[in-house]
Amino acid sequence: MNDDPRTLLATTPMTWRQILVVAITVGLTALDGFDVLSSSFASPGIAREWGIDRAALGVVLSMDLLGMALGSVFLGRVADLIGRRATLLGCLVLMTLGMAMVVGVHGIAALCTWRVVTGIGIGGMLAANNAVAAEFSSVRRRDLAVSVMAVGYPLGAIIGGRIAAELLKGGSWRAVFEFGAICTATFIPIVIWCVPESIAWLCQKRPADVLVRVNRSLVRLGREQIAALPTPTAAPSRTPLFEIFERGRAVTTVLVTAGYFFHVTTFYFMVKWVPKIVVDMGFAPASAADVLVWANVGGATGAAVFGLLTQRLALRGLTLAVLVGSSVTVALFGQGHADLAQLSLICAMVGFCTNAAIVGFYAILARAYPTQQRATGTGFAVGAGRGGAMLAPIIAGVLFQAGFGLQTVALCMSAGSLIALLCVVALPAAALRPHASTAETV
Repeated sequence: MNDDPRTLLATTPMTWRQILVVAITVGLTALDGFDVLSSSFASPGIAREWGIDRAALGVVLSMDLLGMALGSVFLGRVADLIGRRATLLGCLVLMTLGMAMVVGVHGIAALCTWRVVTGIGIGGMLAANNAVAAEFSSVRRRDLAVSVMAVGYPLGAIIGGRIAAELLKGGSWRAVFEFGAICTATFIPIVIWCVPESIAWLCQKRPADVLVRVNRSLVRLGREQIAALPTPTAAPSRTPLFEIFERGRAVTTVLVTAGYFFHVTTFYFMVKWVPKIVVDMGFAPASAADVLVWANVGGATGAAVFGLLTQRLALRGLTLAVLVGSSVTVALFGQGHADLAQLSLICAMVGFCTNAAIVGFYAILARAYPTQQRATGTGFAVGAGRGGAMLAPIIAGVLFQAGFGLQTVALCMSAGSLIALLCVVALPAAALRPHASTAETV
C-alpha cells in the first residue's frame, strides 16, 4: 500500500481505535476541570490551616492558572517539535508530581510552587490534546472530535468536584490532591498503551525512522501498513514560536487569541464567583455548590450539542450564536433570582453557552493551523486565555469592592463575550477552512 496515510485518516471512517484515542482526550481534559474546581473546594481548609486572608488565598488559587498559561505557550511549541505523545506523557508526569508534592507541603511558598508545576503540565497537555483530537479524526468528524474532547472539562468539574466534596467530609484538604495525583498517574499507562504518535506529525517532521514509526501507528489504529511515504511538499518547520505570526497567519493568530482571551474573562467570572455570589444572596454554602454543579451540567451539554451541530451547520455561525447567548445569559444572571431553582436554571444556561463558545474556539484553532503549527497556535491562544482567566476574578472583585452591584458587574463581565464575537466576525475565511489536504501546506 502506497497511499498517503494522512489521506487515509482524513477521508475514511474512523476505526474504533481512533475513537478510543478521542475518548482518552476527553479524560485528559477532565483533569483540568477537576483541578480548577478541586482547588476551590480545598481553599477553605488551606486558609484555616495556615490562617491566611482572602487576598493571600486569591494568590494561591491563581498559581495553577499562571502555570497553565506558561505551559500552554511554551509546551505547546514543544508538542510541535518532539511530538504529541511524548508531550502528553511528559505533562502527565509533571501534573502527577505537582499534585503529589502538594500533599506534603507545610507552607504557602511550597504550595504555590507545586501548583505552578501542576499548571504547567495541564497547560501543555491541553495544547497537545487539541492537536491529538484533531489529527486522529477524519476531516468530516474533526469538529465533533474537538468538541467532544472539550466536554471533558465540565465532566471533570462535576465528577471530580463531587468526589472532592466527599473526601473533604472525612479528611484533610490534602486528600483532594492525593486523589488528583492518583487519577493523573493512571492516565500515564493508558496513553502509553492506547495513544500512538500522530501520523500527521510524523509525516510532517520526518524523523530518521519515520516509516517504521508511521507503520507502527497505523497498526495500532487498525490500519494497513504502507510501503513508502509520499514525497514531502514542504520542508519541516524549524522556525520559532513567531512562525504563527508569519505567512499570512498574523491576523488569524491575533484575532483568535484576543477572542479566546476576552471570552474566557466572562467564563471564569462565573466559575470563580458563582459560589460566593449565591451565598451572598442568602443561600447555604451547600446550595452554592449545587448551583455550580448545574453550571457544569449545562457546560457539558453545551459542548456536546455544539459538537453535534458542527456536523450540519457552519462553525463561524454556531460560535457567534453561543457567544451572543453567553453575553445575554451572564447579564440575566446579574438580575438576581430569589428562587434557587431559577438560579440553577440560569446558571445551567450560562454554562451551556459559555462552554459551547470555548468549544467553538478549540474547533477554530484546529482548523486555523496546519499540523506543524497546530499545537503551537493552540498553546499560544490558550495560554493567553489563561491570562484572561487570572484577570476575571480580580476585575470582578475590584468592581464589587468599589461598590457596584451584581447587575452592573455581571453586565460588565458579559462584555467579554461580545468582544470575542467581534473577533470571530473579523476572522479571515481561510482560517475557518478545514485542512482537508494531506500535506496541509503552509
